[in-house]
Amino acid sequence: MKQSTANALLKAYNSLQEIVVELYDEFQKAVENKDDADASLLEARAEILFDQAEAILAVLEEQNG
Repeated sequence: MKQSTANALLKAYNSLQEIVVELYDEFQKAVENKDDADASLLEARAEILFDQAEAILAVLEEQNG
């Protein structure tokens, strides 16, 4: 894998991690406010993005041996 590709994937991974943290923070607020619909939506989106971030990390680790 070219270094530029690895760099782009790492940047995407880091960005996704930041977004996941933000979504989970908002999820917690929604839970505290008993806003179940928003909490469910936020949690679902956070989980999907977390899984995508983990998939990117797996690709990077696989390529680096």
